[in-house]
Amino acid sequence: MYGRITKFSDKVGFGVIEAEDGSKFRFDKTEVRNLNGRLVGHNVDFVVAARRPKDIILMTGSPWTAFGTASGDIGA
Repeated sequence: MYGRITKFSDKVGFGVIEAEDGSKFRFDKTEVRNLNGRLVGHNVDFVVAARRPKDIILMTGSPWTAFGTASGDIGA
């Protein structure tokens, strides 16, 4: 599912994602797979399980920032 982070509080570690269909979901910062500074305003891709967003990926930067960096040499 796609959406945008509309609210986030560092004090409590929770925020709100508004999905493309207008649905709103409360999320925990620990579900963001590629933290990258300030969260509010980022477009995200996420999975919904039991009405909770899981595996949230910020849709900014390069694919390497979205999925982490490779360790070691490529093809090794």
